Amino acid sequence: MTAHPIFVAPSLLACDFGQLHAEVRRAEAAGGDWLHCDVMDGHFVDNISFGPAFVDAAAKVATVPLDVHLMIERPDHYFPRFVKSARNITVHVEARHDVAQTLAAIRAAGRTCGLALRPATPFEAVAPFLGQIDLLLVMTVVPGFGGQPFMPETMPKVRAAAAARARLGLGFRIEVDGGITTATAPLAIENGADTLVAGTSVFAAPDAAAAVRQMRGV
Repeated sequence: MTAHPIFVAPSLLACDFGQLHAEVRRAEAAGGDWLHCDVMDGHFVDNISFGPAFVDAAAKVATVPLDVHLMIERPDHYFPRFVKSARNITVHVEARHDVAQTLAAIRAAGRTCGLALRPATPFEAVAPFLGQIDLLLVMTVVPGFGGQPFMPETMPKVRAAAAARARLGLGFRIEVDGGITTATAPLAIENGADTLVAGTSVFAAPDAAAAVRQMRGV
């Protein structure tokens, strides 16, 4: 198994959109390793968040990588619009696209690629693609809205991902997204997660830097 340092990726979905540049700087100052961008189209999930222009605006001041999570029905069609600003682009295994082709196209565009699965989707759905990805995102809430409670029943998939990574000699990161707080982060890490997406628990924390440190286990 490849050992990765624990990363915390504050989710911009939870920031004050009206103060985007200041919020990006605040998340970075708090110790965020990446900035997570949840793109929702109102079809794949029942919410609409933001699109390429918002991500480009965040990228103007960000000095850490942007981790773009496409919760959209046609990621194969739309991902090129995020290539300019994203470091990593994650697509869903359940969306309407040829998963292998989309992952290869993201790589060909010079970006790392991730694959995500919903809580109801079995780990077996992503197993055929593990050799093609840089990151596996296990959703720990039903995707679509921020602020939901963490679902501990998703942890077997995190363990399965860690076991498969070790067995196959792969190096992808294991990311969790949804309900990650100073209380739930240790459980996710214990089960094999190394990348923690945290929205409300960072941006609404009285001390964002202390929250990031606690989630990272420092």
